[in-house]
Amino acid sequence: MFDEDAMSDRERFNRALDQVLELVVLLNQDMTQSLAGRGLTVSRTTLLWTLRRTGPSPQRNLAEALGVTARTITGLVDGLAAAGLVTREPHPADRRATLVTLTGAGTELVETLEREQEELGRQLFGAMPRTRFDGFVAGLSDVLKTLHGLGLAHGLGETS
Repeated sequence: MFDEDAMSDRERFNRALDQVLELVVLLNQDMTQSLAGRGLTVSRTTLLWTLRRTGPSPQRNLAEALGVTARTITGLVDGLAAAGLVTREPHPADRRATLVTLTGAGTELVETLEREQEELGRQLFGAMPRTRFDGFVAGLSDVLKTLHGLGLAHGLGETS
């Protein structure tokens, strides 16, 4: 066990960063494996989540939201359309634009992912005392705010 009082700031900061990095690696591995089992990638899933939040959207808006090029968004949409998770439809007001829309299967998949995320949250945080959980969330908010301020979180969206 660590004696927190005897540790220098440098040791505490390094220990905290080591734990954050381990958390990132573990969550990334779990997410990547889980999505791969469904034939998805993180990028395709991010596009699905974005469509769930915004509703039908032009491809250029999706590219901006994800911070990717038009060519990249075309490839992502192509893959999701081939899987039956999204459709392309003519834009009602701009004949040059195409709207990307979740299909019923796409909506069902995102709802399943939402339920699984809620369950993981219960597993990770359900037994944590409220004050410790609130402190954890506040600390994460501080770290994210700092990352955004340093420009390291570009394209990751807003935190709340």
